Amino acid sequence: MSNISLSKTNSEGKEPRRSKGQASREAILLTATKLATMKGLSGLSLGELAAEVGMSKSGLYAHFKDKEELELAIIETAAVIFDHDVFQPAARARGGTERLRTTVDFYLSHLERRVFPGGCFFAAVAAELDTRPGRARDRVLEMLDRWFSLLRQCILEAQELGEIDPKADVAQAVFELEAMLLAANSLFVMTNDLIYLAQGCRGVENVLARLTVSTESKKE
Repeated sequence: MSNISLSKTNSEGKEPRRSKGQASREAILLTATKLATMKGLSGLSLGELAAEVGMSKSGLYAHFKDKEELELAIIETAAVIFDHDVFQPAARARGGTERLRTTVDFYLSHLERRVFPGGCFFAAVAAELDTRPGRARDRVLEMLDRWFSLLRQCILEAQELGEIDPKADVAQAVFELEAMLLAANSLFVMTNDLIYLAQGCRGVENVLARLTVSTESKKE
């Protein structure tokens, strides 16, 4: 995760040189995203975060005016990382079931590499924020909507390509795919057993197998 820069590139595609303050802010946020998946956003203490990054609490306040600003910055950091790890590889893949399998592979790799110790950042904080209205919850919902839209896009493309049944219930398929991946994430985090990532992958394949257009149907 530390190899992913949070800085935006310039018009020439190069990352601008970061100031000492920018580098310090990035280090704080990378540490905070990890802690948030274990302790939650609300459970993340500024004192603990300051100790982890080796600075004073007053030093943290020089970067973030309050806890809400810190929470939003943490979520944006996680969004950049997830975009790099999952959304971008999915966008480069061929459509349909190939894009779906690419998405699943990179998502499971994101978990296996322990990018965040608490597993999928957005799965972790969504459970915390589901009953807590506010800007942080709204931003997490935006990321979840983007995730579900990607899964839906894959199924719709697969239908257009004739890979799965055009009459398949897309919403139900997306729900089942998410259920497989959410279970894989949760159980892997709890046990550190790779079997659950493999089972999540097989679960996705089982959903696709059920939806696949049979050879007889194609002949019709």
